[in-house]
Amino acid sequence: MKLTVLGAAREVTGSCYLVETEGVRFLVDCGMFQGGREAEPKNRRFPGFDPEGIDFVLVTHAHLDHSGLLPRLINLGFRGPVHCTDATADLLGVLLPDAAHIAEKEAEWRNYDRRKKRGALKGETAPLYTVEQARSSLKKLRRHEYDQAFEPHAGVRVRFRDAGHILGSSIVEVWLSAHGKETKLVFSGDLGMPDRPLMNDPTVIEEADYLLVESTYGDRLHKSMAETVEELVFAVNDTLQRKKGNVVIPSFAVGRTQEIIYLLLDLIRQERISASLAIFVDSPMATAATEVTLRHSDLLDVESRKLLEWGRRNGHDLPYIQFTGSPEESMAINTIRQGAIIISASGMCDAGRIKHHLKNNLPRKECTVIIAGFQAQGTLGRRLVDHAPYVRIFGEPIPVRASVYTLGGLSAHADRDALLGWLARFKRAPQKTFVVHGEAETAAGFAATIRERYGWQVETPENGASYTLD
Repeated sequence: MKLTVLGAAREVTGSCYLVETEGVRFLVDCGMFQGGREAEPKNRRFPGFDPEGIDFVLVTHAHLDHSGLLPRLINLGFRGPVHCTDATADLLGVLLPDAAHIAEKEAEWRNYDRRKKRGALKGETAPLYTVEQARSSLKKLRRHEYDQAFEPHAGVRVRFRDAGHILGSSIVEVWLSAHGKETKLVFSGDLGMPDRPLMNDPTVIEEADYLLVESTYGDRLHKSMAETVEELVFAVNDTLQRKKGNVVIPSFAVGRTQEIIYLLLDLIRQERISASLAIFVDSPMATAATEVTLRHSDLLDVESRKLLEWGRRNGHDLPYIQFTGSPEESMAINTIRQGAIIISASGMCDAGRIKHHLKNNLPRKECTVIIAGFQAQGTLGRRLVDHAPYVRIFGEPIPVRASVYTLGGLSAHADRDALLGWLARFKRAPQKTFVVHGEAETAAGFAATIRERYGWQVETPENGASYTLD
């Protein structure tokens, strides 16, 4: 039995793990690399194995760094099913075509720019995959409920457990049977923070022979939710009431946007911010993801369901909220000089409509940008977090005069103590624990903490590393 780590090894994106036995070969996640100049070459080099030889894929959740290369895998010859939770399947129906649309537009722009500068070119850049290919890949999806075991192949039993990260996110338990012996692998996927809006706490797992655990924030603690809410209240009220500007929130379309809407509505319910503000959700994908979330409201935590009920009863107390669709509606937002909260994708500011809103609001000292999620190295969002005096958007230098707040408490990822708390619930140490999905220093530091605190055998794999499992 062999495990090969094909992504999210000493980095945060590109989650992909290959499991092989005498009778079966399968992947857990098939994620896209994101952020920085190396991301696209890595995505184009994928995969480092024969796709036709893969029997099935298990997807922990819909975020593109865990699912975004599924269409490419299928285009290159994979013919098996893709197993995921019901809500994840619905979200993939939103995310994968959108990723393909962005890829098509970026390829189109690069080819146009090259032709303009150098004349006709041979072998123009093709998108990683097309919208048509992304939609076709959705036919491979097989839906499952939380906590219900199923057998995707002879000798393999699987169960998805709630990871508390985003809607439909899962911890994957896999039991492999061979030669009269059963071995259990657990893939944490991305684990959510306990006691956060919308999502339930991550499911407790008590046993594993081999464990792969994420470490995105394995070296730090998040601000408390109370501190985060106070900072959000101050940023909104100070910007809209005193400085008379706009608040721009780059946001991941899935999970983070819905969480921010929840917090704003809850603060309005508490009368801590004014209901007279205007909220613009400028991302067709975020709109679609919000609709999916409402369809699966039974998966949300108790407090979120209570807020939804309050909203249904008190529609007259809600603020103006516009979910924009067309490019024209999006462009119209940029004529608004004050009083708006603009929530837009992408969450790391490297693509999509958010770049236009940043270009228009960053140079204005009366405005505020709220960074509400992880920003990978090399992204525009990371440069804002690092207090760059100016950034380049669409090739232009843009001065950063707006206030920039980082709300660490809104992270959908568990922090160091939450990760350690989840690990502490194991009744016995796994034979080996692999720390993945964290930048190199973070993963190494978290692995050292696990060794020191629990005495476990821990590895921090390099990309492409293979391990023989007993």
